[in-house]
Amino acid sequence: MKRFFLLLFTLGLTHFLYAQQKKLPQLGKASIEQVIRNMTLEEKASMLIGVATDSENNMVASAAGTTVAIPRLGIPHTYLQDGPTGLRIDSVRPGDSKKYYTTGFPVSILMAATWNTDLAKRVGSAMGEEVCSFGLDVLLAPALNIQRNPLCGRNFEYYSEDPLLSGYMAGAAVQGLQSRGAGATIKHFAANSQQSMRMFNDARISQRALREIYLRNFEIAVREAKPWAVMSSYNSINGQRAQSHHGLLTTLLRKEWGFDGFVVTDWGDPRITKDQIYAGNDLLMPGKPSQITDIVEAVRKGELDEKVVDEAVRRMLRYILRSNSFKGKKADFNPDLKGHALLAREAAAEGIVLLKNEGKALPLAKDKQIALFGVGNYNFFANGLGSADVFKPYVVNLQQGLLAAGVPIHPRLDKYYRQYLANEDWQLAEANKPSWKNWFFGYKKPQEARIETSFITYRAKDCDKAVITIARNAGECEDRDYKEGDYLLTAAEKQLIADVSRIFHAQRKPVIVVLNVGGAIDISSWSHQVDAIVMAWQPGMEGGNAVADILTGKVNPSGKLPITLALQYEDYPSAANFPLHYKFSWDELLRPGKKVMETKNLGYTCYEEDIWVGYRHFNTFAKPVAYPFGYGLSYTTFNYGACTIKQQRGRCYVNVEITNTGEKAGKEVVQLYATAPAGKLKKPTRELKAFAKTPLLQPGEKTTLTLEFPIADLASFDEEQMAWVTEAGTYTLSIGASVEDIRGKVQLKVAKPLIKKVQVRI
Repeated sequence: MKRFFLLLFTLGLTHFLYAQQKKLPQLGKASIEQVIRNMTLEEKASMLIGVATDSENNMVASAAGTTVAIPRLGIPHTYLQDGPTGLRIDSVRPGDSKKYYTTGFPVSILMAATWNTDLAKRVGSAMGEEVCSFGLDVLLAPALNIQRNPLCGRNFEYYSEDPLLSGYMAGAAVQGLQSRGAGATIKHFAANSQQSMRMFNDARISQRALREIYLRNFEIAVREAKPWAVMSSYNSINGQRAQSHHGLLTTLLRKEWGFDGFVVTDWGDPRITKDQIYAGNDLLMPGKPSQITDIVEAVRKGELDEKVVDEAVRRMLRYILRSNSFKGKKADFNPDLKGHALLAREAAAEGIVLLKNEGKALPLAKDKQIALFGVGNYNFFANGLGSADVFKPYVVNLQQGLLAAGVPIHPRLDKYYRQYLANEDWQLAEANKPSWKNWFFGYKKPQEARIETSFITYRAKDCDKAVITIARNAGECEDRDYKEGDYLLTAAEKQLIADVSRIFHAQRKPVIVVLNVGGAIDISSWSHQVDAIVMAWQPGMEGGNAVADILTGKVNPSGKLPITLALQYEDYPSAANFPLHYKFSWDELLRPGKKVMETKNLGYTCYEEDIWVGYRHFNTFAKPVAYPFGYGLSYTTFNYGACTIKQQRGRCYVNVEITNTGEKAGKEVVQLYATAPAGKLKKPTRELKAFAKTPLLQPGEKTTLTLEFPIADLASFDEEQMAWVTEAGTYTLSIGASVEDIRGKVQLKVAKPLIKKVQVRI
């Protein structure tokens, strides 16, 4: 009888609880305000703290972090994952024999080199499809920090040295990604320009440089694309941590720019929780239970207004309502990998830049045997290291790409390199065991082989041309170095280029160098020795095929440099204010001592170059460069017709007719730069204000491009007035193929000054 009454009691209690549950407002059925009113303070706090694990759902094998679920209010978990070159998921899962892969797309600097926002949107859309296919909600990408210095370890993730190109390319990627129902996260906000001491470094920057260079890219992406999320960066700005900067995250981002999404912190050691929430962060990652307690106690002690917490919860609930997880969209684990591989190949080929091509060394003839030199042809880097790495189903190296394209490779030389690399890999096997250190900083790679000149001489006799590939990689946590084997070539690499060039040229045969790199390296010290140089960047998992498409002429190169390649490292205006030779230390990074924090370029970095970043410096001060911003060759030629200009409703429109005057079909990137009249502020000689890319033009075909921009974009930032000021006068608009290759000019008159005040000093 006792058991019977116990059963009745249990059933009654269950029915009572179920009835109570039905009375509770459910997210999506009730208003957000009703849901918030029914939350406990602890539940509100938990909404703002990430969850590192989710034992209920194996999806966490694919997630960098999740948000908390509150079932009684109808709030599910949502899932956030890396990364900028494709969705990063674990390929192996517990209890599952199947392997899972996603597409390894080209790195962001290559995407910027396409100067093609439509293509960036298509790549973003494909990434969004994969995010949804794996049941995830938000991709922690794109990254769009300014490439202030060529040695930043994550430059491959960033688009350009120019904020306008960075902002519009990132904005296009966001639009594509979010068109599939996945959220995008623009990062790292803001001034995250180095990896050395990245969690604590204080970026000391003028208000003008901040507004014109380091914030402008984010402003463009926010206004143009409306990303779901912004990631606050680790570093400080002018003594204030970015993650605790109310002026940055609330006044500027939300009030000035109108951002209506949520702010998530970068993953790492917790900061001061109440300060982060007050500043405007809505989701602290990766999250610790102690942070929930921090919020609850801060509210109860009166140190944090509960209204601030409510507003952050409100933003999180608005995001959750948009998410795949809330909408009940199930993972199918079946993205269109074949279709996306074709897109990755197309995008890679369009961003490859032809830097030099003397004597028509390129394209290669498919029926002529070539000599393939360099370990980089085999150890080919698809992307950089760290959280941007992708578990790809394969990587096509250049040797494989050329063979697939039907280019004969000398078998004896090919066999030599494959045997050499097999021996080197065996020797490095113990050092290359899987570990977090190798994941972050890369596995040891074989050094360049030293080739006997007699062996090269035989190859020069029986091969039509020589191709040498130089490869470099870098990534998260550690910057590159100004040393041999990184920015500089090694002695073996320099000797290889010198020997191959001398011997092949003696036979009147050309030498081509392919650069498989994530950013700038020294070029000027050896470029005079070779006939052609191809900047292949890190072109994704189809990279070898894409480079072969360019080398053989299947695709006509149309990439243009999104950065300036200087004659020497010391010519970069930031060279004196960037860390060199710093070795990563976890202990130092997480708990830096006073000595480190007081050390220039580690604890703090002075941006003494101010606005004079990249081409703004080189072009304005007439500093010679190896290759200028916006530069890139083609296998055809283009004529620029007369330019016409029109002003309408606060915007400027410039039309220019482009004609393919060569013998091959191709695309051209047209760039518009503005030169301001003399005024109060010193301004760059030219600043990029618009760009456009033609469709594929057949020989003799022409098209008219319209380059447009808001006239207010001519403004410079006046620190004394704390305002954007467009001075009255006549502006010269230069239309060209690079910042130094100007093909036409028009005049734009601004009748009266335009002044737009800002709300906060950062």
